Amino acid sequence: MAIYVCPLCGYEYDPQNGDPENGIPEGTEFEDLPEDFVCPLCGAAKEEFEKQDNDEDDDR
Repeated sequence: MAIYVCPLCGYEYDPQNGDPENGIPEGTEFEDLPEDFVCPLCGAAKEEFEKQDNDEDDDR
């Protein structure tokens, strides 16, 4: 499973965890976030986020 990282501040969005503090439930895929989603730490736009593969899944 991939995580999505804000290149400006390093915030990591993990779809498995969602972002309950900001109203995004667990299991919400990055693609399913609203188009106006912004980084909760620095306000970067959704399109700024970079997809990174989660290497932990490869070790199982």
